[in-house]
Amino acid sequence: MTEQVTSADLWESIDRLHAWLDANRAHEGADELLLRVLKLSEEVGEVAQAVIGATGQNPRKGTSHSWEDVRAELCDVVITALVALRALTPEAREVFTAHLEGVRARSLGSST
Repeated sequence: MTEQVTSADLWESIDRLHAWLDANRAHEGADELLLRVLKLSEEVGEVAQAVIGATGQNPRKGTSHSWEDVRAELCDVVITALVALRALTPEAREVFTAHLEGVRARSLGSST
């Protein structure tokens, strides 16, 4: 039987990843923050590479990835973004939740 991951588990994991990165950082201050945000570009590039590989767009490589690879790379993007947000603010959960609610309200309208 598998356990469901809760929102609290997600944010605990993000906090732990943030702490682990902080304990093992190679740079300090603004440079460290900039590099955490830039890590997103690397991860997005890996999504693009996986999509190209899953569709066989590179004739030299053929089909080199699967759609499972694409899903995994998208998850890496989300995790990297949440860790970068956590690096910007200890209130990452609250900031993200408020922003998501704003996007939801603009896109889907009121739930009442």
